[in-house]
Amino acid sequence: MKRFFLVGAVFILMAAGFAQEEKLLRFKYKKDDNYRILSTVHEEVKLNGRLHHRAEIVSRVTQHIADVDETGKANVDAVFMTSEKSTGVYGNERLEWGEEFKSVYQRDTFGKYDIADTYFMPVIRDMPIMPEKPVKIGDTWQANGYEAEDLRREPLCIEKPFKVPFTAEYEYLRDEEGRTSDSKREKRTFQVISVKYNIYYETPLPEDSWQLGDVPVVTMGYSRKTIYWDNEKGQYDHTDEDFRIVIETARGNQFDFSGTTHEELTEFTRTATEENLQEVQEKIESMGLQNVTVKKEEKGLTISVENIQFKPDSAELVNSEKTKIKKIATILQAYPDNDLLISGHTALAGTEKARQQLSEERAESVADFLISLGVREKNHVFTQGFGARVPVASNKTEAGKAKNRRVEITILDK
Repeated sequence: MKRFFLVGAVFILMAAGFAQEEKLLRFKYKKDDNYRILSTVHEEVKLNGRLHHRAEIVSRVTQHIADVDETGKANVDAVFMTSEKSTGVYGNERLEWGEEFKSVYQRDTFGKYDIADTYFMPVIRDMPIMPEKPVKIGDTWQANGYEAEDLRREPLCIEKPFKVPFTAEYEYLRDEEGRTSDSKREKRTFQVISVKYNIYYETPLPEDSWQLGDVPVVTMGYSRKTIYWDNEKGQYDHTDEDFRIVIETARGNQFDFSGTTHEELTEFTRTATEENLQEVQEKIESMGLQNVTVKKEEKGLTISVENIQFKPDSAELVNSEKTKIKKIATILQAYPDNDLLISGHTALAGTEKARQQLSEERAESVADFLISLGVREKNHVFTQGFGARVPVASNKTEAGKAKNRRVEITILDK
């Protein structure tokens, strides 16, 4: 009897030792926090069963926590930008800055959105949703969410977000050691969560729907996502997804979107402050950089390289300019978690088309060089060409033209 008691006691102690810790998973927000989300989608699009195109789409989102109420719900000001890969002047892939969309919404500690129909971003809403009770590895839960598709363009021309509901199945798979996606690469224990949902949605249409055009009739598909959750931070660190969405329209067309998505969320510090402006100005002066200025802008802190020089009939930087850019690179490395926007500008000479192309090539050339120096990975550098549309001086004088021939490097805040 004593032996049985001792064996039973040992078994109970061992079982207690192996008992899994329950975790309360919640979003955490702090006023004036800033997050950057970078989402990379590799997508194949078919129209009526035939391949239409393949695309690599990079979406960049900045979120500013404007306020947090007593329940922990955040008021969020966000800017969404989507771009597709293009080929740079040296054959390198480059991200051209795309159209921007502002969005304002609230999100609570469970992850649920409160957002007006005037905003089309984000597309996937109320996902992930955290469970009401603490969970342990192996636990599952369900939550409703929806996709808000932007179908304003032809042929669908729907003026409000097209909402497709789904019910997501969640499972807390495991804890996994890893490193954060930001520049610090800190060691963390991530809670790995699987999220799956299927879609089959028949659009409610009025009797005279034939007058509405080629509207969606049936939307179906699936998403399989793995979330690497950082419960210490109260945000996800990164996610991976496989998806397929098929839309059948009133006129018998079928749009088929399939692919993969990788998403990373990082915190960053806003650069456009008086303190940073003064610090960068002092560095420019101490390095003896000529024709280089810095200014605060809405998007961030912008370093302007005026009268920038390239080899004849090309967008290849001359050696003296490369030396200058190398020095500027040391300034940029002080802000490793902020993306860069490289903008090209020309003086008023030649045709508008030629000026536009030249400004884009100049931006691409500087971007390529910064990437080759290891300042940023290519998915964190965007380019934009303005031609002669944004002069900073008169084009009637040589001095003014020299100022307008410039490349601007913006350390992005939004």
